[in-house]
Amino acid sequence: MSKVFMQGNEAFAEAAIRCGCKYFFGYPITPSSEIPEYYAKKAPSEGLTFVQAETEVSAFNMVAGVAATGKRGMTATSGPGFSLGCEAMSYMSAASLPAVIVDCMRPGPADGEILGSQGDYNQLTKGGGHGDYNTIVLAPYSVQEYADFASLSFELAEKYRNPVVVASDGTIAKMMENVELPEKNYQFKRSDWACDGINGRSHYNDITTCGDGPEQWERFNIALQQKYYNIKQYEQRWQEMNTENADIIIVAFGSLARVCIDTVKIATQNGMKVGLIRPITLWPFPEKAFEKYEKTNTKFFVTELNAGQMVDDVKIAVNDKNRVKFYGKLGGITPTPVELYQKLCEIYQ
Repeated sequence: MSKVFMQGNEAFAEAAIRCGCKYFFGYPITPSSEIPEYYAKKAPSEGLTFVQAETEVSAFNMVAGVAATGKRGMTATSGPGFSLGCEAMSYMSAASLPAVIVDCMRPGPADGEILGSQGDYNQLTKGGGHGDYNTIVLAPYSVQEYADFASLSFELAEKYRNPVVVASDGTIAKMMENVELPEKNYQFKRSDWACDGINGRSHYNDITTCGDGPEQWERFNIALQQKYYNIKQYEQRWQEMNTENADIIIVAFGSLARVCIDTVKIATQNGMKVGLIRPITLWPFPEKAFEKYEKTNTKFFVTELNAGQMVDDVKIAVNDKNRVKFYGKLGGITPTPVELYQKLCEIYQ
């Protein structure tokens, strides 16, 4: 492992290249643009394929095309671009294609501001496209974790043959930190399901998104739902801090969780029993992290860089909305640890 000082977007791009992602298709959109820029710069020396597409619609469908051949491909975008790619997300989910998409969230609706935000939570976790589908969503909170998720996202995508979204934001994307990058150790293996020609095969492989009558399409969807059920059972990820004997547990993800760590320290220094749960998978949402609190009086303080989206999943997981309070910031403003502590005291005095 080599340790370097890198920006978040560039660290993710380098880690993705080292884990065998040789195909990048994208359209420039801030704050994700350093990822395609990095790929474009590295393409000649690393033997990469880089295509600046006409639109995000094209980029997402190019990713679907290369994924159908069993190769590792990805794109990176922000909220407006992800919206354009949602149709392709539905098709990739139906076709069971292992693609990776980075969404560097910024404030909306519409074009909004070019800062950090978490307003894409519902679009990413509830399925921004059509039909009954889900995508695994990973939310890094540091440059190191951002880079680590490059390999993890492809591994999960290929394990379940499903798109995976890395939910970054304007803060994590631009932040610079020390990061250990993986060594190049990826060995491409031909996939039995991939459409890569008939050489050495006894039949053609079919990747389809079309139904042949309601009965067949219902069976198809039931099979997809079984896959999503398995993902929910085995891929919930979260991190806990000081939750043992906590009276109040802060729930936050991504860059805002970094702020909340200091809020927990301030609260502890002032005699409060406060802990933190940081969801790492936004989907599947880590409901298991809240199971042990179902019959307790523990209260939950959810904070997000939006008007309140993940808070709904917390209320469902806790199974008691009266024990869940919310505080959000909009427009790209990130609260300070002291601000969150003061709001915590105000709510729970």
